[in-house]
Amino acid sequence: MAQGRLDVVGTPIGNLGDLSPRAREALAQADLVAAEDTRHTGQMLSAIGVSARLVSLHDYNEAERIESLIAQLLCGSVIALVSDAGTPLVSDPGFALVRAAAAAGITVRAIPGASAMTAALSVAGLPTDRFVFEGFLPVRAGERREVLARLAGEARTLVFFEAPHRIAGTLADLAAAFGAGRSVVIARELTKLHESVYRGSLGELCALAQSDANLARGEITLLVEGAGDAAAAASSAPLLRRALQLLLPQLPVSRAAAIAAQLAGVRRSEAYELALQLQRSRRAAAAPSAASSTEPGESD
Repeated sequence: MAQGRLDVVGTPIGNLGDLSPRAREALAQADLVAAEDTRHTGQMLSAIGVSARLVSLHDYNEAERIESLIAQLLCGSVIALVSDAGTPLVSDPGFALVRAAAAAGITVRAIPGASAMTAALSVAGLPTDRFVFEGFLPVRAGERREVLARLAGEARTLVFFEAPHRIAGTLADLAAAFGAGRSVVIARELTKLHESVYRGSLGELCALAQSDANLARGEITLLVEGAGDAAAAASSAPLLRRALQLLLPQLPVSRAAAIAAQLAGVRRSEAYELALQLQRSRRAAAAPSAASSTEPGESD
């Protein structure tokens, strides 16, 4: 019997017209559709005139479903994997299934479709040549602030998903960690009837979140301008110095600088220059005590 196939199918993030003909065909031909929410996906399939057998696959049951799904794939079934909206695995379930299918030698086929992340990047007006996707920030305020403190020096555009009831608190935490002047974009309800894109500084959108109730409604993608060179350097400087202080007593200057540069995310030449400064300081600090120990003392 021929081996089956796992199709990872991108579905619309709001506007049903964004479902590609290829995605519709893949869903219609699948023996089984693994869906994050079978009711939601069932409504979508009904709207496009497709009847399919559905099974739930979400964060709370993925581990227990994998063995059965892999067995069906090995027996020749074609399974389509979908999330509630957009591209599966992007802050959605499915990673464990895809990894298990690949490990079993099963063909995994991508059927590309919409993604809130790339849709938001395309309209934000922020740099898109390099960006980093952070998904959802931690729910607990303390943990969220710790994550943002680590990201304060990130030079790439930052992309987050956020729940509407947390957006005001997240904007306040971002302003505290990154500075109120950093540019931010909120893309809300993309491709839907009430699509809105808010642009401004973190300080401006913090204030707007207190007065505009619509900002805290619907699906939100949050994009933040990356740190400038000065901010990135300021963020990495303490880590670079500490790494060199630990490495220099154990390694040659060039080797210590190379490792520290990788840890702090800075140029090797910058790390090497600081390493030489620290080494000279250490030698200067040691020189007086060394000299005094070799000079003859005064006689009584």
